[in-house]
Amino acid sequence: MLGWAIGFLIIALIAGVFGFGGIASASAGMAQILFFIFVVLFIGSLVMSLIRRAG
Repeated sequence: MLGWAIGFLIIALIAGVFGFGGIASASAGMAQILFFIFVVLFIGSLVMSLIRRAG
């Protein structure tokens, strides 16, 4: 999922350089959403790992 976020970020940067505002905005939004999903899943995985280790 992090790969998708990085991919959308690169598309947004390239589109922003060439002046495609709508495409850059949409790609940046998708990258942001995927990044936050990745962070939430990472934190959930970390918490579950700590719970299993304690038990």
